[in-house]
Formats: sequence, C-alpha cells, structure tokens
Amino acid sequence: MIIAFLGVILSLLTLSSTQAADDVIIRHPIPGSSFPIARAVEIPPSVQQVYLSGQVPPVVDDTVDKRTITAFGDTKTQTVGVLKRIQSILEDLDLTLGDVVKMQVFLVGDPEMDNRLDFKGFMEGYTQFFGTQDQPRLPARSVMQVAGLANPGWLVEIEVTAVRL
Repeated sequence: MIIAFLGVILSLLTLSSTQAADDVIIRHPIPGSSFPIARAVEIPPSVQQVYLSGQVPPVVDDTVDKRTITAFGDTKTQTVGVLKRIQSILEDLDLTLGDVVKMQVFLVGDPEMDNRLDFKGFMEGYTQFFGTQDQPRLPARSVMQVAGLANPGWLVEIEVTAVRL
C-alpha cells in the first residue's frame, strides 16, 4: 500500500515538473548583436496565445484636422502612443509588454523624409518599452513600410501576440 502511494506521489511530481518545463518561453537573441529584437521565440504548446488587433496612435493635437500627421505627431510620438495603448490593453488582460512574443509594425513613409519610413524615430519610441532594464524581454519583430493606413494622419500601426503562462 505504501509503495503504491509513493508511486502515485512520484507520478504527480513528475507530471508537475514536466508541465513546468513545458511552459518555458525561449527567446533566441541575434548572435553577436545588441539589436533589441529576438531572432526567434519558441512557445510550447501548453501556453495560451493572445492576439491583439492592430493599434493606432492617439490624437496628440486636437486643435487640428484629425486626418493629418500633425494631429498624431511624428513617427516617434506615434510609436510611443501606440505602445502605451498596447501596454494598457495587455494590463486589462492581466498581461504585460514582457509577455509579447511577436510584433508586426506597419510604418507609412513620412512626407518630411521623402516618403520613406522613419526607422530611427520608430526605434527611439520602441526602445523606451523593449530591451530596457525594467523590461528586457524582446519579441520577434517585423517592420515594414506600407503605402498607407486607414487614416492619412497615421504613420504607425502595431499588432502583437502575447502569451499567458
């Protein structure tokens, strides 16, 4: 009887440790680089994934036409606004930016930059939220230039996937 009981306990402990090992998220850095994104992120099947819809910037100047870049700010300002929105949504879902494993960024070319995307401005905003001492976890990420977004004043839209352990 004692041997059977110990066998059950051992089985439960093994199941517990296997479950804990299965829940590990592995973030692979880019070799030899300090660039603040992950080369890849591995998510075990036992982890719940949460997909956020694309988020766009808030108005920063409500005295101008809401269909202008001036209403929403430059790429850096828009990036910060979008990431704050994402942060707020994640918090509503009991998640954090550290739970983000995948990010897709859509940037419109800035007329002030000969209609080229402002990658420097984007990175200045992004690095306030990712790869910091307070939040070092990095997502796998893609950044692409698009012809336009739904509002001509928007230069930035970001989609993320987060995980819940």
